[in-house]
Amino acid sequence: MTPALLSLLIFLPLVSGLMLWLLPARVTRHLVAVSMLTTLLLATAVLFAYDPAGARFQLIERASWVSSLNIHYQVGIDGISVLFLPATALLFLASLVAGWNAVEDAPRLHYSLLLLLQSATLGVFCALDTALFFVFWELTLVPLYFLLGRWGGCSGGGAAARYFLIMLAGGIPLLIAFVMLAASQPVPSFDLLALFGMPLPRPTQTAVFLLCLLGFGVKVPLVPLHTWLPQFALAAPGSLTALLVGVKLGVFGLIRFAVPLAPEAAIDLHWLLAGLGTVAILYGAVGMLAQSNLRVGLAYASICHVGLAVLGLASFSAQAVQGAVSLLLSFSVASGGAFILLEFLRQRTGSTDIHALGGAARTMPLLASGFLICGLAGVGMPGTSSFPGEFMLIIAALQSHTGAGMAALFGLSIAAGGFLSLYRKAFFGPVTRPGVADASDLRPREWAVLVALIVMIVGIGVYPGPWIEIVRPAAELWAAGLLR
Repeated sequence: MTPALLSLLIFLPLVSGLMLWLLPARVTRHLVAVSMLTTLLLATAVLFAYDPAGARFQLIERASWVSSLNIHYQVGIDGISVLFLPATALLFLASLVAGWNAVEDAPRLHYSLLLLLQSATLGVFCALDTALFFVFWELTLVPLYFLLGRWGGCSGGGAAARYFLIMLAGGIPLLIAFVMLAASQPVPSFDLLALFGMPLPRPTQTAVFLLCLLGFGVKVPLVPLHTWLPQFALAAPGSLTALLVGVKLGVFGLIRFAVPLAPEAAIDLHWLLAGLGTVAILYGAVGMLAQSNLRVGLAYASICHVGLAVLGLASFSAQAVQGAVSLLLSFSVASGGAFILLEFLRQRTGSTDIHALGGAARTMPLLASGFLICGLAGVGMPGTSSFPGEFMLIIAALQSHTGAGMAALFGLSIAAGGFLSLYRKAFFGPVTRPGVADASDLRPREWAVLVALIVMIVGIGVYPGPWIEIVRPAAELWAAGLLR
């Protein structure tokens, strides 16, 4: 096992993106497919190399980067982050398949940006230096801006500019928080492992926690910082929205940085965390009821269910962390898969609005069945991938914030009803639109993606034990660290 396995994983997509410009255009997609498949294999190798019973952080690589500022290139994984690596790699591969024949304009540029986004996303999960993390975090904005702006349809430019400016503004409080943490040490350092063990004065902790909550809350997204997501979901290709919704970097940031770096302040402000989570659940559920577009409806459902993860985290228990990580992983296959299937639907009918559909299950039964399974997984149906995480989060919420937990149950029920209502109007009933009547069902390549998604959704839902056990030791250390 190479000692630089994580660096190879992070930078392979970036190198592949550069190689695209040196090879003939006809092999572009195939090189990207090979790169993403290799990245998935490397991410799986990292998962097998990780020992849940071993040290908290493993496969650590460290090298001096900016010596004058004591900034290091330092990467590593623990039980909280290791599962996100193969999940991210798989989602990117599925997204590539979803848009296999959809990119005709500047394919080299499109796929280079997609690989850059994959490289930066993997770096976010592996970074153990706050300065390095911030670089990867901000680096995700560049490819998303151009991917949405150029390939996002008539409204893509406005949505891309809005997304970029909001996320750029959200990065400012994060940068301030990381600089405050570095300056609070006797020898200024951005080393995350050293910061975990460094006690801070209560006022400093409060400032750091609030700054991180604001910075990561934009990406979660928390209400009222959510306004960019519905517009993004409507303007972006479904394959791109699948990446944004399926990979929840904002909640990961709360777990990795906001709470453990300022534990006393987080506990003091538990009511704020629980309140924001509850508002997101109720707002997302009610907002979903008012939508007629499947993509926008799923965006509001995403706000609803990610609010449950934030509410559960307010209990600061190991069970909540296990539930949050499990739910976030389910987003990759359930919500990400749903948006990929909606991209298949858009390519066939030209729309994902229920008024332009109706009876789609008659001409596309496989697509309709797959979307139903992904949607039911997204709303936490027992036996699907989201149920174990949602169950643990609800139990944690009821134990620590009973009223908020009851409100969460109410909101989740509304969201489930909202999804079923949208599904019924889009896929059942008579076929009245020519685009639906002439549509073909899933092709073999698309069917393969659907089978892989369903296997993971059902497999994780029926037998979640191995994945939860990988997270459990790190979650227990995370909860114990709050009591230092």
